[in-house]
Amino acid sequence: MTDAERNELMQIVRELSYEEREVTLASGRKSNFYFDGKQTCLHAKGGLLVGKAFWKEVKQLPGPIHGVGGLTLGADPIATATSIAAALDGAAVHAFIIRKEPKGHGTGQWLEGRKNLPNGSRVVIVEDVTTTGDSSMKAAERARMEGLEVVGIVTLVDREEGARENIEGQGQVLRSVFTRTQVVGK
Repeated sequence: MTDAERNELMQIVRELSYEEREVTLASGRKSNFYFDGKQTCLHAKGGLLVGKAFWKEVKQLPGPIHGVGGLTLGADPIATATSIAAALDGAAVHAFIIRKEPKGHGTGQWLEGRKNLPNGSRVVIVEDVTTTGDSSMKAAERARMEGLEVVGIVTLVDREEGARENIEGQGQVLRSVFTRTQVVGK
């Protein structure tokens, strides 16, 4: 990812994903601003740049990395874009999706894409936005329960509200493409 691409991605995040309004976050906290990372990830150019940016961050973690994924729905487009960016760079890094509850029929599985990731596969959890880090850690725990080794977590935007301290306090690594301060200067 070039500096120009990174700047373009930041502009897309700022324009499409950032809003100043009162919301209740997944953590249950109230906030006067919101990042909807899916708006950037599902934008044609935004999705391409997200894949490149996440692949750059994933490559900074100790390899080999066999997969990227996280909790549906926020992680789904990120995992796919990152997997494609990795493939374009000559690496086989498969995407996976962690369900919020097990599939209600058939195999009853929690994790989609499992056939690409045998037990012991080294994976990275991806997120669109982190606040407390609880969702990331929930995804990491589910991945471990599925026999995968979680080597790190990468987020598009770290809201700088405790996620890094929470995640790193539990022995995981958090890498962020952007922080709230970088995107909006506050």
